Amino acid sequence: MWEAGRTLRLVTVEPATESDLARTRRARRIDRALAERYPDAHCELDFRDPFELLVATVLSAQTTDVRVNLTTPVLFARYPDAASLAAASPDDLEEILRPTGFFRAKARSVTGLSRALVEQHGGQVPGRLEDLVKLPGVGRKTANVVLGNAFGVPGITTDTHVMRLSARLGLTTSDDPLVVERDLCQLLPRKDWTMASHRLIFHGRRTCFARRPACGACPITALCPSAGIGERDPVKAAAMLKG
Repeated sequence: MWEAGRTLRLVTVEPATESDLARTRRARRIDRALAERYPDAHCELDFRDPFELLVATVLSAQTTDVRVNLTTPVLFARYPDAASLAAASPDDLEEILRPTGFFRAKARSVTGLSRALVEQHGGQVPGRLEDLVKLPGVGRKTANVVLGNAFGVPGITTDTHVMRLSARLGLTTSDDPLVVERDLCQLLPRKDWTMASHRLIFHGRRTCFARRPACGACPITALCPSAGIGERDPVKAAAMLKG
């Protein structure tokens, strides 16, 4: 729990001149600090099996995990597997997915994805990155979500929060998801990749907001070259925290 009376410490980190070893050590200290702050960090999409997680992740584009979680119980009650979803009525599917936004495109996407699973993998979600990214509408981000959370295969998920925080923290200088994924993989132990992604996402949703981060209530200000760009006052920053 953040103590509102603590004083914000600005940092002296200079990413431009930071050595690779220093950056690696700082990245791992950041991850440890976020692990203490968010001990319950996890995938916030509800799922019971790899198929449900794959579909839910595809549906999460341009909407919130909360909205997806409100929609998928109805979807999977009617279409519990790839075979049934592949044969779904477009009109019925669009109506179910309407609350998630872009529902026509999403209906086509999950139908095509399901057909590919049936035709290429016997209706089962493959457990290899190289197979997942060949499925329609599935990129490395979605594949790493599924592998990390449904199969226990470590991976970095370069969603918007991970991309934003990696740049703010000086852990990458790129805005290319593939490069950011590579940079974070080089900085963190492989066993920690999945959980490190969850912790960055939790931090981005609860503290390090896009427009105005709660810097005065952040546990990693001493490790962040962007510390102080948001609300510095500890009391005001603590009031901004979510979750």
